[in-house]
Amino acid sequence: MTRARYTYGGDEFLFVEVSEEMSLAANFTVTLIARELQEHHLNGVIEICPANASLLIRFNPEVIAPGDLEDSVRSIEEKVTDSANSVVPTRIIEVPVWYDDPVTAEVVSRFREGYHQDPSGNDLDYAATVNGLEDASAFIRAHHQSPWIVSMVGFVAGLPFMYQLVDREHQLEVPKYLSPRTDTAPLTVGHGGCFAVIYSVRGAGGYQMFGIAAAPIYHPELQGTDQEDQMILFRPGDIVKFRPVEEAEYRRIQQEVEAGSFRYRQVPIDFDMERALEEGAVYNTELVEALNVDGR
Repeated sequence: MTRARYTYGGDEFLFVEVSEEMSLAANFTVTLIARELQEHHLNGVIEICPANASLLIRFNPEVIAPGDLEDSVRSIEEKVTDSANSVVPTRIIEVPVWYDDPVTAEVVSRFREGYHQDPSGNDLDYAATVNGLEDASAFIRAHHQSPWIVSMVGFVAGLPFMYQLVDREHQLEVPKYLSPRTDTAPLTVGHGGCFAVIYSVRGAGGYQMFGIAAAPIYHPELQGTDQEDQMILFRPGDIVKFRPVEEAEYRRIQQEVEAGSFRYRQVPIDFDMERALEEGAVYNTELVEALNVDGR
């Protein structure tokens, strides 16, 4: 990969653009730079925000000079891009999803005419058509069978952007709505371009809607408490495996959430970017099997 492009946003922000387009390799480099920078604990660095193919660093220019910060980040970039390391410690998390559910179906019904490319069907039907799949069931299978990597968290608090770990030829791609909706149910599993998301809160949105996750991913009430690190479920670099559930299991999980007893199944793993690129489905199977061996 070519070296990153460095620009400034006002007096307090350094923008590091690793690539102009999203790729697994670009996102992996962003993750490595962000983690290495965090471990350096540079005085004056306030916040590190990794994204799909770039990262934004907020700093205090009265504590660290912009040029000194840029020099440090460039050194880190050189170190990680020249390194043979292709492995990062992370987690694989299983996310139960009720696909083709009545909650998102009701929202879909309110935003067809004037909002959607094909007002005659629903979002799953449209997604199957544009991806050359037989029907909505085939699209759902393609959506949940392969794991996804969380490429960034943001835009809305706690909202994960996810990139499917398949080769580009098999990437699911669906355009956003022609015009954004004014309403989206919380925990809606959506898709825009090549990215899947889970809407962490209710609000406006323009991604196609395929189902609803069964348990919360964002807990704003924990802000300022000793459990604040659990406020947001996902972190960049997490691996996500969607698991389809029917209504009965969705309702049971909802009861566990209400009782405070629900826990996401997750397992610590070492994610190997080179193996993901070279071995594809074989490596994906190994990742998913980690949940079956040690899921908790």
